[in-house]
Amino acid sequence: MDKEMEKIIVKSFFTKRLQDRVLFELSSAKKRKDALSRLCHTYRTTLREEYIIEIPKPNSDPVDIAKLLKQNGAKHSCYVISWDEDIDGKELPLLTALEKAVGMGMPSIISCIPNKLAYFEAEQEILPSPRFSLKRNHI
Repeated sequence: MDKEMEKIIVKSFFTKRLQDRVLFELSSAKKRKDALSRLCHTYRTTLREEYIIEIPKPNSDPVDIAKLLKQNGAKHSCYVISWDEDIDGKELPLLTALEKAVGMGMPSIISCIPNKLAYFEAEQEILPSPRFSLKRNHI
């Protein structure tokens, strides 16, 4: 786990009132899933609404999502916070992370440009899972 990268992600995209709590939860092996659970049904109040941009359907192809993110400045590698323990807390190639996260059915945030751009997939309630880019125009 990269605590500094996770702090950047939380401070950039999570609502101010939850930031300290989420950082505490992410730093604890016992509480980490609590932080990720906040991204299930309540992501609209957990994440800063002004940065959430829904990815238009069809939006289930990791290659297409990678292209969209790269059009917005994403590079080859990314940092992942995910329900999937295989990719959680790791820096990975963007496409590799997307191939694991897209369609998994549980939440993931893939940070593409610190402070500026991330991919977010919420928990699947209905088909398909809600998929978004998180984008800040100003730092």
